[in-house]
Amino acid sequence: MFEHRKEPLIPRSIFLKRLARSIGAALLLISISLGLGMLGYHEFEKLSWIDAYIEAAMILSGMGPTSTMYTTYGKLFSGSYALYSGLMLILIIGVMLAPIAHRFFHKFHLELDDED
Repeated sequence: MFEHRKEPLIPRSIFLKRLARSIGAALLLISISLGLGMLGYHEFEKLSWIDAYIEAAMILSGMGPTSTMYTTYGKLFSGSYALYSGLMLILIIGVMLAPIAHRFFHKFHLELDDED
């Protein structure tokens, strides 16, 4: 997916397409994760869809819960979803920033090679 360090820097238009694909992949991961969270809160805690949305969105974004969980299954789901969301937050940030970090380091290495 990324060019080798000995290859020239790709043009800005191709970089922007690569960045758009990464952002699209991140949005897909967010949508799937948000949907799973909403489904879990709706089924296990019998929250309305809008309340399930706000609960899942707050957990997924790292802000924390807004509702008190009353059922055992709801508490188990909420804890598991919180752990999952923490890992997904790191993954999503990595997916979005990978093209930017790669371009930065690629350009940095090209400049170092020019100095030798």
